[in-house]
Amino acid sequence: MSLTKTFLSLLVLFTCISISCEDTQSKKNKTTTTEAKTLKKDTAVVDSNPKTTAINKDSVTTKKEEPFKITNDNLIDFFTQYGKENQETIVRIKTRLGSFDIQLFEETPIHRANFIYLVKQKYFDETFFYRVSKGFVIQGGNSDRTEMSKKRFEIGDYTIPQEQLKGVQHDRGMVALSKQWVDNPSNRSTPYEFFVVVAQNGAHHLDGEHTIFGKVIRGMSTVDKISNVPVDGSEWPKENIFITAEVIK
Repeated sequence: MSLTKTFLSLLVLFTCISISCEDTQSKKNKTTTTEAKTLKKDTAVVDSNPKTTAINKDSVTTKKEEPFKITNDNLIDFFTQYGKENQETIVRIKTRLGSFDIQLFEETPIHRANFIYLVKQKYFDETFFYRVSKGFVIQGGNSDRTEMSKKRFEIGDYTIPQEQLKGVQHDRGMVALSKQWVDNPSNRSTPYEFFVVVAQNGAHHLDGEHTIFGKVIRGMSTVDKISNVPVDGSEWPKENIFITAEVIK
């Protein structure tokens, strides 16, 4: 009887040990599986979180370059190089009354390059002949259109040093840039506005005051037509004479 009790006691003890080991292993396996799932879940969130990506993009600051503008400080270097790369010398001015061709002087390189640059930038296509002084000059390169003001702002605010040519005077057909008459002791040219001498005997009282940078070589009859249009008291044509300009060669 005591042997039987001993055997039963051993059986119960063995069973308890087995159950305890199985539970421990089961718990261990469950814990490992749970931790793995948690880690996988957390990793997936980090990798695929769109908010994290958006924040990273927003945190990158891109510095925008300022658009190039011509100034009194950079115009010599700019137009010297531009003139080397753009050596054309003939420009055609077209209006509703006809067209005329201007031969630009190579001896006034900065003025020539400036005029070619403005033509290629389509600046003059937003302007017209806004002043007609009968028997004297016609003057173009300005207007009251907002497009013109915007174009000037984009190109730059500058004036050009004189490039006087010895022996060249304000004869009929000569083309020069206008200038500011106040606070301009060195007679620097305004880059945008040009005039053509119409007077039969020239306008020699202007000699030395302006840089003559070209002459009309074809279409002077068109210049004369423009000079005879009706104008108001300020010499502004009563009907606008719009300009388009193109480089010929």
